[in-house]
Amino acid sequence: MRIFFSSILCLFSPAAVFASGSGGDHLDLTNHWVGFTAIAIFAVAYLLVMAEEFTHLRKSKPVILAAGLIWGLVAWYYQTHDMPHAAEEMVRHNLLEYAELMLFLLVAMTYINAMDERNVFEKLRSWLVAKGFGFRQLFWITGVLAFFISPVADNLTTALLMCAVVLAVGGSNTKFVLIACINIVVAANAGGAFSPFGDITTLMVWQKSIVTVQGPVDFWAFFALFIPSLVNWVMPAAIMHFAVPDEKPEGGGESVEMKRGAKRIIVLFLATIVTAVSFHNFLGMPPVVGMLTGLSYLQFFGFYLKKTYSKDHPHLSDKDKTEIEHDGQMGDMISFDVFNKVARAEWDTLLFFYGVVLCVGGLGFIGYLALASEVMYTQWGAALELSASMNATPANIMVGVFSAIVDNIPVMFAVLTMMPDMSMGQWLLVTLTAGVGGSMLSIGSAAGVALMGQARGKYTFFGHLKWMPVIALGYIASIFVHFWVNAGSF
Repeated sequence: MRIFFSSILCLFSPAAVFASGSGGDHLDLTNHWVGFTAIAIFAVAYLLVMAEEFTHLRKSKPVILAAGLIWGLVAWYYQTHDMPHAAEEMVRHNLLEYAELMLFLLVAMTYINAMDERNVFEKLRSWLVAKGFGFRQLFWITGVLAFFISPVADNLTTALLMCAVVLAVGGSNTKFVLIACINIVVAANAGGAFSPFGDITTLMVWQKSIVTVQGPVDFWAFFALFIPSLVNWVMPAAIMHFAVPDEKPEGGGESVEMKRGAKRIIVLFLATIVTAVSFHNFLGMPPVVGMLTGLSYLQFFGFYLKKTYSKDHPHLSDKDKTEIEHDGQMGDMISFDVFNKVARAEWDTLLFFYGVVLCVGGLGFIGYLALASEVMYTQWGAALELSASMNATPANIMVGVFSAIVDNIPVMFAVLTMMPDMSMGQWLLVTLTAGVGGSMLSIGSAAGVALMGQARGKYTFFGHLKWMPVIALGYIASIFVHFWVNAGSF
């Protein structure tokens, strides 16, 4: 039982990696009541997350409570054993991991809210409807865009953008929105798997290659995963196609005018993505630093829009113009205010990530990672009597399955810290599985979790779960295609 829980739960934690190498500052509690209690708390919290659409309890609440309980339990135990600062240091390490993800998400959400307020997505909706596209055509259009934009813009940002388009076009057609969101998650995750900066996990693998010089995967090697990634998305999409309503969006293609500055905000968003990629690619900085730099572009432009708001409203009195320039609003007339866009971010999603990172961090600090790595990367291959080149195959395939339960970021962090001795083909395999495995559940990737918040009530955990067998079929097919297409790298 202890090995089972360690394999399922504790591979996920970057904190566990840190703890496993901390020598005397770490106590092995994997076979202690503290460890079992922490696992039980985490399991109950995740069950409540999965049942959100039935209980209407926001998903952030149970995981935040669970994080506090787990770390309180761990800290108490360490206090009683005269190690008062060990838990504190690990919590700070976890918070750093969370801060990068949260701030990255916050910038992306702010830009999307800004474009929404400027009628960008309503304009796109009216154009698509006017072109006469039906739901099935829109299903493929958004899927193709998600697959090919995510390698450049990253899968999380791409998914948020495409979901905004789906919500604008789909309207009240919940069935279309659900299937289209599932398709977007699968496509964005698959597209991000074959690009060094398409996903946070591929960024981590590439960064490890830059640091170690010898590997595991250099820049151009990632593109060997293009065909397996394409199969991972196209196969389930082709099956889901027949479940998409064979209808056209409601309403006509009436013209919608974008508000002043809308096109410039789109350009600034693209510039922000370029800045984030450039900061990581050329300067070796975390992408979140580039994203926050890009947020300043929007802040300065918002200041310009507020100061020049009166130019579009010459009928305003001097007093009204002064009020708008100072407060950003006057009566029913509201000028652009970037902080309103920040406030409209999906805070439930952001806080959910906090709870998950802290929960799995606490489970990792308890000490399950060493046991999990021993079981997966040593015992499994030996038990199946696999060759040296295939010894890591079962573990790397299961990494993708595990990433569907929590998130692929801490999964890949754990694998990179273990640094098992693997061939290039195996490193590409674990990059693929960690990138696309999270698509099997809505809570398995940052893209899925973000869309659950953005399309609340329409894209849900159980709605996604119904299509898991189809998505799993694409997952299995992509692995076989990888072994076939990239056989020479094993």
